[in-house]
Amino acid sequence: MHWQTTRFCIDLRRPQVMGIVNATPDSFSDGGRHATASAAQAHCEQLLREGADMLDIGGESTRPDARQPDADEELARVLPVLHHAVTLGVPVSVDTSAPEVMRAALDLGVDIINDVRSLVRPGALAAVAAHPACGVCLMHMQGEPGVMQRSPHYDGDVVREVAAWLRQRLAEVRAAGVAPDRIALDPGIGFGKTPAHNWALLQRQAELLALDQPLLVGWSRKSTLGALTGRPVDQRLVPSVAAALACVQRGAQVLRVHDVAATVDALKVWAAAGLLPA
Repeated sequence: MHWQTTRFCIDLRRPQVMGIVNATPDSFSDGGRHATASAAQAHCEQLLREGADMLDIGGESTRPDARQPDADEELARVLPVLHHAVTLGVPVSVDTSAPEVMRAALDLGVDIINDVRSLVRPGALAAVAAHPACGVCLMHMQGEPGVMQRSPHYDGDVVREVAAWLRQRLAEVRAAGVAPDRIALDPGIGFGKTPAHNWALLQRQAELLALDQPLLVGWSRKSTLGALTGRPVDQRLVPSVAAALACVQRGAQVLRVHDVAATVDALKVWAAAGLLPA
């Protein structure tokens, strides 16, 4: 399996580590640490030294109750970082739902549009469909970040509902002209879901793989891990790596993480022990 993107055809036979670069003042895990362009650019380089296979750069915090920036504010945050990141020789993703940001990023040569809202904003799907090769990640989210965690509820089986929603959105995006090898899917851990919902999605991840698209997962430092362990967000390294390995064991191909070095080391151990999926 591979993932076709603007500049790279990514080989997914080995799990890929996507390093997170939050160019925001209010991220749930590291808000403000990389809010300046120079700090975010340096963090890109640090993540690559730690072994990241690709970078995911975002200018909108999507934590619960986060304020949504306008497009100009988001562009000011991410464009200087993207300018630098596309020179570093790895696939670069922009984490955005704004069509204006998508178009500007693609004009720079960015490889992947990673949209927590799955291209539902007016103009977003057209921006991706008009591009000849960019990759895209479609994520499931119930509600909007400002309200998504207030009372997450599913009428029936959360895994079936998430899979059905992703299947429908995948069909709509393909119908707009986006080739299937350009599309990855994300179940949206923590996005309008209780801890029980999140654990069900991990335990039954095979049902999401049945959609026959690459699966990108993001468990890193999530509140579900805090609820389980009692650890605050800055002490969730071990549970984050454990969750990442569990996802890989169940077939996920891309891990979106904050703690790149630890995740890469854990994957090396699993590879040497013959524990990675064939």
